[in-house]
Amino acid sequence: MPVIELATHINAPIGKCFDLARNIDVHVASTRHTGETAIAGRTSGLIELGEWVTWRAKHFGVWQTLTSKITELEYPNFFTDEMVQGAFRNFRHEHYFFAIKEETLMKDIFRYESSYGTIFDLVFLQNYMCSLLEKRNMVIKEIAEAPQPSEGDEY
Repeated sequence: MPVIELATHINAPIGKCFDLARNIDVHVASTRHTGETAIAGRTSGLIELGEWVTWRAKHFGVWQTLTSKITELEYPNFFTDEMVQGAFRNFRHEHYFFAIKEETLMKDIFRYESSYGTIFDLVFLQNYMCSLLEKRNMVIKEIAEAPQPSEGDEY
């Protein structure tokens, strides 16, 4: 099973980074290029332990839906989301957060397996998913490091 590991340094407190990473609205903002929207379950705000969300997005030119559930959560150190229905045979995305003074190291471990076999997973899907996760992490970093929004501002 392929594994993608990413590390992102963010100049912001751990709690802020943790909440941004599980914020549905931030996720939608980070995947605008795919037209991704939350269509069922938790569709905005902070997703919590035991909650699920169904996403609709266009990947590889095809509209797809995928439902994932938060199966582990320990504020502000880690959470895990796992696919319960969708195009993958399975996936597990672990999100870890480490406080380093006033900064945060955010680490992703994404394990996945498609229905199309190992060659597709390693040749096509791995680069695509890595790019998608990197874009997501850059949006989280930009929001976390931006000056504090005024009351009433949204992501």
